Amino acid sequence: MFFEGSEKKAEVIIKAPLLSLLDDIDDDFWKALVQCCNAQILSSIRNHDCKAFLLSESSLFVWHDRFLILTCGNTRLVHSVEYFIQQIGMDKIQQVIYQRKNEYFAHAQPSSFGDDIKLLAQYVSGKAYRFGELDSHHNYIFHQDNSSFKAESDDKTYEFLAYQISQQASEKLTTVGLKAEEIRQFLQLDQLIGDFMLDDFVFDPFGYSVNAIKGKQYLTIHVTPQADSSYVSVESNINLRALAAKFLTILTPKSFDLLSFNDFDFINLTEEFIPASYVSKSRVTEQLSNNYTVGFANYILPQQAFAPAAVLDIAGENHAL
Repeated sequence: MFFEGSEKKAEVIIKAPLLSLLDDIDDDFWKALVQCCNAQILSSIRNHDCKAFLLSESSLFVWHDRFLILTCGNTRLVHSVEYFIQQIGMDKIQQVIYQRKNEYFAHAQPSSFGDDIKLLAQYVSGKAYRFGELDSHHNYIFHQDNSSFKAESDDKTYEFLAYQISQQASEKLTTVGLKAEEIRQFLQLDQLIGDFMLDDFVFDPFGYSVNAIKGKQYLTIHVTPQADSSYVSVESNINLRALAAKFLTILTPKSFDLLSFNDFDFINLTEEFIPASYVSKSRVTEQLSNNYTVGFANYILPQQAFAPAAVLDIAGENHAL
């Protein structure tokens, strides 16, 4: 069974004095926005500063001045961004950031990054970048080119993206009847974010998502454990560089990416937390015109022995993937 775990991501920042997304917008609006990309809201949690929606395909976080949405599978997230722009109006929007990464099954997606930014260009003038090599792991980032907006230096985001997790981790996470509490224990969430409010869901037959919030802080984890296309993503505005080492020990992926917004020590300190067994394959950094400094690094676990070829089920409908 194949599932595209890689997420698309969008963040939209508004002119906060004109509107509070947390207090002035009701859940029906967010339900409609999520449905625009062919996803559904499963549940939600809230504190004074943030509301987190768990989706059928990843997560939506809403603060007073912005929202952040991630969707996986065959969703077309750009349609949700378009809906927000049409409903709220560009006059209330300060910044649009849209992001996609390399996918396992890019040819099965309903659109490409190029298709998506062509649609966005109807509403927003912007710039686009690729972080990483085209024939390997990479991230595409589009951002609105708005001279009146400059990101604050403490506006930070971190992403840890793990591919081809160990056989032991994959087998554990594809155990029939696995409960949410067992997955939390396996990922050591009580140790890592024990004081956060959690909302999680176990998908059928496999897969797991969790949202965690504490004040303005958030963390979200999405697990696609199937051996042929395993993928685990962790995103947060708390520093993930130190936590990455914990997740590497738990998951032992064959490769992983780290991506940061406004971690100014990213280049110098990233390797402090990475086991010596991993080798850096790609490192990119760029300061965007919106004042975000983006860092990207891809690491691989060198293969020491030959592995057998993967046998394809030529009778199966997904054999070409």
